[in-house]
Amino acid sequence: MDLGLQGKWALVCAASKGLGKGCAQALAREGVNLVVTARGAEALQATAAELRTLHPGITVHAVAGDITTPEGRAAALAACPQVDILINNAGGPPPGDFRDWEREAWIKALDANMLTPIELIKATVDAMASRGFGRVVNITSGAVKAPIDILGLSNGARSGLTGFVAGLARQPRLAGANVTINNLLPGAFDTDRLQTTLKGAAAKEGVPVQEIAARRARGVPAGRFGTAEEFGAYCAFICSAHAGYLTGQNLLMDGGAYPGTY
Repeated sequence: MDLGLQGKWALVCAASKGLGKGCAQALAREGVNLVVTARGAEALQATAAELRTLHPGITVHAVAGDITTPEGRAAALAACPQVDILINNAGGPPPGDFRDWEREAWIKALDANMLTPIELIKATVDAMASRGFGRVVNITSGAVKAPIDILGLSNGARSGLTGFVAGLARQPRLAGANVTINNLLPGAFDTDRLQTTLKGAAAKEGVPVQEIAARRARGVPAGRFGTAEEFGAYCAFICSAHAGYLTGQNLLMDGGAYPGTY
């Protein structure tokens, strides 16, 4: 299927690896020009070089920096001639007990997982509307649907973004101008973040990491972890010309792990 994205420009945050990279790869296959950002310059440049090699027909700009800062956002936006597609993505805050979190921890979580996406949306959607096309995908978490007790910082910040998007996406000046805003909620995907979590659990229990991974995978009805490639393919479809009637939605991709009906 031709997704109708040839020649568009996308800003993909946290794109050096993991789910962000999966999204960048999928968009590149559709002929989308890219601005990719991440804090780690070396990994980001390697990803950009890989994308250029595999897809010589597109332009790829790599902007190393912290997208959660005004300077990082300004640099990323300046590198993109126009933002037709915005993929908001940032690592989640650490787990823990809410009794141990001071105001600084909450502000940091809100900055990364709520306020930064809102700032980038604010900077881009009106221009999208004026051109008659725009796609915003916020990578949040399956925990928005089924909160995880030790991830209170993430639960709170991402739920705040979810509520904000629910109102904004339905504004006629955006939805009526072919600008869609959706949230993509990953479950357990085989990324560096998951591997770090598994290693931590294995160390705590004193068992091989493979045992922890197998146990966790058995808890997913699909019987496995997701891949960044399939996540990226779904993201690319949400950004496609065929998805203009899809907006304001929380799209869960978790191998069937969420047990609810709605």
